[in-house]
Amino acid sequence: MRSSSRWATNLPRKTRDIALAGAFGALLFVAQVALSFLPNIELVSILVIVYTLVFQGQVIWTLGVFILLEGLVYGFGTWWVSYLYLWPALAGLTWLFRNMQSSLGWAILAAAYGLGFGALCAIPYLLTGGWTAGLSYWVSGIPFDLAHCGGNFVAALALYRPLRGALTRLQTALLA
Repeated sequence: MRSSSRWATNLPRKTRDIALAGAFGALLFVAQVALSFLPNIELVSILVIVYTLVFQGQVIWTLGVFILLEGLVYGFGTWWVSYLYLWPALAGLTWLFRNMQSSLGWAILAAAYGLGFGALCAIPYLLTGGWTAGLSYWVSGIPFDLAHCGGNFVAALALYRPLRGALTRLQTALLA
């Protein structure tokens, strides 16, 4: 009989990857829902950053699970279309800076992403409603972008090192 603590290491690699993508995608969704009572304060950004650094290209499957769950629960509206590029863009941006070691650097990147989130969300409104729709959508959300910026900065500064360490240990255990 296999030890229950080592079950994941006995699975074929693809099966493990699929299970991890589902679990980590669900964790993104739960983290988002858990803090949804706070305007634009979330842990998804720091989790996407750390997932990308530790699991590299496999993060795209995790993001797929998260984005699909968002659409299934909240509906596949215009806002959802922006999620199709917003979260992969953060993973891509993270990959560009993957050699950065500073918690402060990651906090600044997460804050900048939070600040630009509304402008990037406005793209579908710009394309469907023109400049006035896109600009008014973005401008009306600036207070939320400021909260997003601050929340991302604090979350990344506080959680980057512990999350990265924990996920690196998990990855090492799964590959053993």
